[in-house]
Amino acid sequence: MTTSKSTQPPQKTSPDRCKHPQVQIVSRDEDSEYVECKECGEVFESSELKDMVIEETKGLNEDV
Repeated sequence: MTTSKSTQPPQKTSPDRCKHPQVQIVSRDEDSEYVECKECGEVFESSELKDMVIEETKGLNEDV
């Protein structure tokens, strides 16, 4: 007798709440590199990730 467990895929984080802690490269061309967040599944240009980090850092420094 075999018992099968129902496994559900892990819940994805909502893209608007995710800080994209883990990304993987999904595509590259001459001018751009695209990455996918492993947490929420959003795909975006890697330069956007750098901009997000800069904005977040800027916001933290303004609170001080």
